[in-house]
Amino acid sequence: MTDAAAAPRPFRFSLQAVQAESRQAWVELVRRVDDGGFDMIVTADHLGDGLSPLVPLAVAAGVSDRLRLGVMVLNNDFHHPALLARSAATLDLLSDGRLELGLGAGHAEPEYTRAGLTFDTPGTRVERLEEAVIVLRRLLDRETVTYSGKYYQLTEHLCDPMPMQARVPLLVGGAGRRVHRIAVRHADAVGFTGAGRTLDDGQHHDTSRYRAECVDDDVAAVRALVTPGAPLAELQVLVQGVAVTDDALGVAQRISQKRLPALTATDVLSTPYLMVGSTSTLIDRLIEQRQRWGFSHYTVRQDALGQLEPVIAALAGT
Repeated sequence: MTDAAAAPRPFRFSLQAVQAESRQAWVELVRRVDDGGFDMIVTADHLGDGLSPLVPLAVAAGVSDRLRLGVMVLNNDFHHPALLARSAATLDLLSDGRLELGLGAGHAEPEYTRAGLTFDTPGTRVERLEEAVIVLRRLLDRETVTYSGKYYQLTEHLCDPMPMQARVPLLVGGAGRRVHRIAVRHADAVGFTGAGRTLDDGQHHDTSRYRAECVDDDVAAVRALVTPGAPLAELQVLVQGVAVTDDALGVAQRISQKRLPALTATDVLSTPYLMVGSTSTLIDRLIEQRQRWGFSHYTVRQDALGQLEPVIAALAGT
């Protein structure tokens, strides 16, 4: 995905927010994200776990005229691509062209069960995701689409309204080679989560693939899919936790012992899916990670607010 001759992509930082108790609370959060120097605010798409994904972004667009807006990531099974294209184009138009859309295959069976939705095999969900991304890309590119696939059929369908941006950036995110292959083939960005197999609760994942050597393998597999001379895609990382501290080893040991027993403290400190260390250490580490893996877009959770702003100030756009 990157090579030695290519200039590194500038760093970008997005904050994922999924809950708010009121409109005012959401507005204040958006302002904090804007004032904190983040490039983007993003939502998520889990049933029974906070706000719906697109409506809060429309509100955010009226609060900040700078922040880009996105979802990391929409569950494809909850959205028909023709209907999603209309909603996405509307949001892009009304935000003056600031939308970036993330899409994934879905993974949490309990959400489907509670809502009475069929939870298909991983292979089926990933196949359906690829068809949706193909259709969505064409619709957002202003094509009149006739498509006859296994899961979706469209006849001379045109997205109305049309988006403001000539090309709305699409990210395909998740775990596994098949999902990343879809991203390389059809999207503008590849989202990395480090998630391994789904655990018995149907909601959480094995975290052993957070290890740096596993990240090496995952990124190498993505790079191998890129056609020589093709434009370089952005590599995005969903960070699961941030702790800016001068006691990095101690915090890492506690995380390993209490939250992530599949990892050692060394794993915690070296993985891109966690940020643990002092401000200066994190600045150096993110630069090293970009050089090693090509990661330039980091999405963090709300625990980063009040901690990560000095790192962002030092790195964003560089």
